[in-house]
Amino acid sequence: MKYISFAIPCYNSQDYMAHAIESILPGGDEVEIIIVNDGSKDKTSQIAHEYMDKYPDIIKVIDKENGGHGDAVNAGLANASGKYFKVVDSDDWVDEEALHKILMLLRHLEEDNEQIDMLISNYVYEKAGVTHKKCIHYRNVLPQDEVFRWDDIGHFRLDQYILMHSVIYRTDMLKLSQMRLPKHTFYVDNIYVYYPLPHVRKIYYLDVDFYRYFIGREDQSVNEKVMIARVDQQIFVTKTMIDMYQLKKVTSKKLRQYMINYLAIMMTVSSILLIRSKEKENLEKKKELWLYLKKRDMKTYIKIRYGILGQTMNIPGKSGRKISSLAYTVARRIIGFN
Repeated sequence: MKYISFAIPCYNSQDYMAHAIESILPGGDEVEIIIVNDGSKDKTSQIAHEYMDKYPDIIKVIDKENGGHGDAVNAGLANASGKYFKVVDSDDWVDEEALHKILMLLRHLEEDNEQIDMLISNYVYEKAGVTHKKCIHYRNVLPQDEVFRWDDIGHFRLDQYILMHSVIYRTDMLKLSQMRLPKHTFYVDNIYVYYPLPHVRKIYYLDVDFYRYFIGREDQSVNEKVMIARVDQQIFVTKTMIDMYQLKKVTSKKLRQYMINYLAIMMTVSSILLIRSKEKENLEKKKELWLYLKKRDMKTYIKIRYGILGQTMNIPGKSGRKISSLAYTVARRIIGFN
């Protein structure tokens, strides 16, 4: 049985994709690796097919026209046959010991005829040149060694929100939710994590340091200069998330609060990038974004705008923008995300 389908979106990934693939191969016949070549111009496709020829029972290759990261994830999901689905970016990797523990857990759940919708594990920032690696865990927030529901969760810290790195979804649930990530758009991993949440009923947290998230390439999408250059895409993703749900209709109070807080983080990231660009036109875009949230969902707007993040991002005047920017710099150092 294929317990997990791992989709690896690849675009010109010839220099590092092997590390990602090799890290998953120890899962053997219990895993499926779907390498999605998203219109690469280098040897990505050749490397992918060489791996498929060597491991035909484990590896599939999809060669497609370039559609961006989200479209590659869509293609991986459409071709997934494993019970659970995980995205591993081509410059990241997974920990072998943690992989075996996750597969053991899924085996036991299957034997007990228990089905979960979401499995959460820890991830580690593999930041280039940094000796001490920051690990994001959830042991103070989520119940351990049991299946639980949204109403059982605790309060997440700012650096603890569930990212693509920490989540494995049940494949059929993702497909039934009809999630489609937009083409040619960066930062869609936020949509990938956020959109399925109201469809999730049963959750399990395994306290293992599974995903290794590499940070350090100059052209990486989380590089601040790159993020400012692509700020319109960040705004687009934030607006898309605002449009997804009227959050007052989310029945679980704790899930509703979690989703409001997630949106608050998205609003903060967009706002601070617009402030730090120091362009007048971007300050207008910031006003327009907050107005957009106000028009779409007044109740959520009030909670976010007058919460600590919303107030920090909207201190008036030039000195206010300096304070917002300083707060962001401090938070970035504490969290270490880019």
